[in-house]
Amino acid sequence: MGAVVSCIKSVLRTIGNCLMAIVNGIGAILTAIINGIVTLFDIIISCLTCGRGGSRRRGLKTRTHHHTSRV
Repeated sequence: MGAVVSCIKSVLRTIGNCLMAIVNGIGAILTAIINGIVTLFDIIISCLTCGRGGSRRRGLKTRTHHHTSRV
């Protein structure tokens, strides 16, 4: 009798794990789609505002010169 109960518990646990994996997969897909849409809007806004309105700071590339003195 105990073996039957253990087998049923194992089957139900496996079904639960499978359902949770499906839910996690759907969540990951939705997160990827939303991140793609946000990135697309960020690019469009950055283009429309000439790069001044985006959330990312774009630093100017400056060259630093190191001067060494000759002795």
